[in-house]
Amino acid sequence: MLVEAWLARAAAARPEHVALHTSSASWTYAELHAAARAGAAELLERGAGRGVPIAIALPPGLAFAQALHACMLAGAVAVPVDVRLPAAARAKIASRTELVVDEPLRARASARGDARAHSEGAESGGPDASHDLDAPAAVIHTSGTSAEPKAVTLTYGNFLWSALGSAVALGAPRDERWLCALPVAHVGGLSILIRSAIYATTAVVHERFDADRVADALRAGGVTIASLVATTLARLLDAGLERPPRLRCALTGGGPVPSELLERASSAGVPVSITYGLTEAASQVSTTPLAEVREDAGAGPGPPLFCTRVQIAADGEILVAGPTVAPGALAQDGWLHTRDVGELDGDGRLRVTGRRSEVIISGGQNVSPAKVEAAIEVHPAVREVAVVARADAEWGESVSAIVVWREGAEPDAAGVLELCARALAPYEVPKRVVSRAEPLPRTASGKLLRREL
Repeated sequence: MLVEAWLARAAAARPEHVALHTSSASWTYAELHAAARAGAAELLERGAGRGVPIAIALPPGLAFAQALHACMLAGAVAVPVDVRLPAAARAKIASRTELVVDEPLRARASARGDARAHSEGAESGGPDASHDLDAPAAVIHTSGTSAEPKAVTLTYGNFLWSALGSAVALGAPRDERWLCALPVAHVGGLSILIRSAIYATTAVVHERFDADRVADALRAGGVTIASLVATTLARLLDAGLERPPRLRCALTGGGPVPSELLERASSAGVPVSITYGLTEAASQVSTTPLAEVREDAGAGPGPPLFCTRVQIAADGEILVAGPTVAPGALAQDGWLHTRDVGELDGDGRLRVTGRRSEVIISGGQNVSPAKVEAAIEVHPAVREVAVVARADAEWGESVSAIVVWREGAEPDAAGVLELCARALAPYEVPKRVVSRAEPLPRTASGKLLRREL
């Protein structure tokens, strides 16, 4: 199925509306469209065309957005590269592409390039061409929390259905200003840029997450929705964020969101929508609807997105199907096997309890690290915690908690164990609590790298 190119449609409908706002400058949709057309002409001159993979090794900002949309207008496949990766890792990703964009594309097309772009547009997906919903739009590399990053090919249809499902859950007002302080090389950040173009709304792009800068943007009323992870939400609350005037919700995912953190956000007047998603599902799988967030600031997990199906396998694994799922990620049974463990409540809301690969087997009993972490995070002196397995001669594996304490707080291992004893089964209580001075290792998108502990 063919649809009108998203950026061309947005530029025609709202040419003077701000498409992208960054610390250095802003572009309207007319300006972004012109820049993307010029970039597409340049890419075509360099050998791009339908289905050609192009690495985009640029930081979040105007140049990245131009290159992304230039790829889409040229019919090429965007392959974002996280510029913070080691050089060898960046080179490995780039080696699988035909072209590398590591400098801003030109802002204006040459006469020759523009003429070629027009002549090739109808045949090879050149500027202003339609998008084929079955065609690949981007190759995104997973954040690699439990294994080496893998490449996931997402189609235009995957992104479009994800945007539609998100709009059903959260709305898409014409004055939306969606804050992106996530890496644009990963699906959470990239989807904001694409989703905003589909909606013809504004993406507010920060090159990296800075708690004070994000808090200032929220206080100033320049943001209506923000994508966060639990760690960044906690840092905003630590920075004193309270009652941001225009924030409809802080969409928070990337891992478990502790109940204590939700209570803190509620007390500070920060509305939180919990989301669960994967790269293979073009970002969101389930999201707390905005109506429920308004009714209950501590609202829990949400139902699957519109047209997304979720099923729990016999062993507790979360299975996902629907038009947001990357075609290459489906197993023979027609489901995406997430390797995450969860449950659906009586109202069909999804609660994620952990990773199947991270389950600790202690004395024959299965222990979810996320469940134990949630119990420990209630302790007021705990800033971060990770629960891991340690080899144990008696139990096979024992439960160990690694705790980063809040600045100025006294370590309280005994208090942690007491909390756990009240909230957990005996076999889930850590056998030891280890203090750690430095922050826990995380991916660029804020997910805990448990395998490095």
